[in-house]
Amino acid sequence: MLKLTTPWEKHRMALDDVTKRLERITRAFQNASVGYGLVGGQAVALWVATRDPDAVRTTKDVDVLVRREDLPAVRAAARAVDLEYFEVLGVGMLLEREDANARKGVHLVWAGEKVRPEYALPSPTLQECETLEGGLVVVSLPGLVRMKLMANRDQDRVHLRDLIDVGLVDRGLSGGLPQVLQERLEALLAEAGK
Repeated sequence: MLKLTTPWEKHRMALDDVTKRLERITRAFQNASVGYGLVGGQAVALWVATRDPDAVRTTKDVDVLVRREDLPAVRAAARAVDLEYFEVLGVGMLLEREDANARKGVHLVWAGEKVRPEYALPSPTLQECETLEGGLVVVSLPGLVRMKLMANRDQDRVHLRDLIDVGLVDRGLSGGLPQVLQERLEALLAEAGK
């Protein structure tokens, strides 16, 4: 008899898939000595977990900061774990060989380059990354905050609120930011009563 998968089981399987994808690509990069740093929602989750694991919000994306000049090594490392490089609408990503679905991809962010031309600042460099307990390399907290403030989508503001709520972000991170980014951060801090 065919057993139907419940929504809860589907949710759990999706989270497991994201975790496995993140572990596969980071292990591949480490084995190939490719410099990288996790960014985006996964970086937020890892930073939040350093303070309060119960406050971690799940995310389906895997976003990785790499140097554009390392793309040949990135592609080779990805192929070793059954991921292939594609560029979709100007975004580099690593997709499953058997299921080339962008929703299940590893999205590449070019270190030291603007994600969008209108952004005030470029993405962090790999020198702005650090290794957290457990060995995963993530963008530094100031670099992550800059990226989230520049993107300024609903999900980015939610991520910043999570970092504020666990005490990782305060006014000390606003130094050196362009005025518009300082104002965005100040609004989020004021909203949180900080």
